[in-house]
Amino acid sequence: MPVTSISRIVTKGEWMEHIREIRLVEAEPSEIPEFSRRLQESFMIAVEREFGPWNGGPIPSDYDLEVTIGAPDAVTLHIVSDGQRVGGAVVRVDRDARRGFLDLLFISPGGHGKGVGTAAWAAIEEAYPEVEVWETVTPYFERRNINFYINKCGFHAVEFFNEHHRPEETLPVDDHGTVIPGGDSFFRFEKRVGCRKR
Repeated sequence: MPVTSISRIVTKGEWMEHIREIRLVEAEPSEIPEFSRRLQESFMIAVEREFGPWNGGPIPSDYDLEVTIGAPDAVTLHIVSDGQRVGGAVVRVDRDARRGFLDLLFISPGGHGKGVGTAAWAAIEEAYPEVEVWETVTPYFERRNINFYINKCGFHAVEFFNEHHRPEETLPVDDHGTVIPGGDSFFRFEKRVGCRKR
């Protein structure tokens, strides 16, 4: 399911043309271990920046990744720019409810601040025009993600999970069952995009 997107990126409140070819390429089963390793390396940077060295295993845990990527309706996507894999995403779509779930999204550190993430998100929206509402979550400490989802992609924070308000599902844990740093407090975001026809 390759998708090419030419996106417009908002910079300092003014529209400017920023053309970046982004292709979404569904990952083959044999590519999942490498995809997972790159995602975990990307996520670990933010955790260690906020909390210092982490010796509790990869984040997200191998188990959490296996469950997320292995979900029956999950689609694992490479984000490709200029022929290079620059990130990835795992999405699920409930076509009956017209809802999409961005379970995981990462951009390799070399692509940060260059519009890759925003172009990738535009490509994901374009690939699933039937979705009217997208949903995702991010940890409370991940200011870069919060800025990205709200200010770049148009999401709204609709719920804040913390010690006083727990999600129905279990908290993210490492491979030893320990709640990951910051994993007990996170935002749930939604973006309403309306009905688009392809």
